[in-house]
Amino acid sequence: MNKEETFRVQVRKVRRLLMLLLALFIISGGGMLYYMVNPNALDFMLKPETVAFKPIEVDEDRIENGIHVRTGLVDAEGLMTVVNNCTNCHSSKLVTQNRMNAERWNTTIKWMQETQNLWDLGRNQEVIVNYLVTNYPPKAKGRRSVLTDIDWYALED
Repeated sequence: MNKEETFRVQVRKVRRLLMLLLALFIISGGGMLYYMVNPNALDFMLKPETVAFKPIEVDEDRIENGIHVRTGLVDAEGLMTVVNNCTNCHSSKLVTQNRMNAERWNTTIKWMQETQNLWDLGRNQEVIVNYLVTNYPPKAKGRRSVLTDIDWYALED
């Protein structure tokens, strides 16, 4: 064999080696890509894990220490009527902060029926007003509540 033919044989061997390396590179790249998409592909021995989930049951109408937990309203006669009719549209805090007498509550309810599309409460209106007047009566307070439990200190010059 002459030099030229020996060179061609060596070039073919190098070409085959490069093609083999390219094929291995493509196969390993495809395998890595498949593993990235499906990371559990190699988990042959794992059994499917079943996790039992026990839902936490929450009593929406739970009362603790005389307070309806969900709304913060005082537990008394008419509580659920107030919850069902008043907290559909607004927060119970809006009810508790507006301390009014029976006349003002009736006027407010009439205003809500005329302008805010509040439904006719029927017999429930008397129950609601009695509950609100009994448990959230008007407070005689000034512009601001008196400061209490303040630890005053003397200013230094």
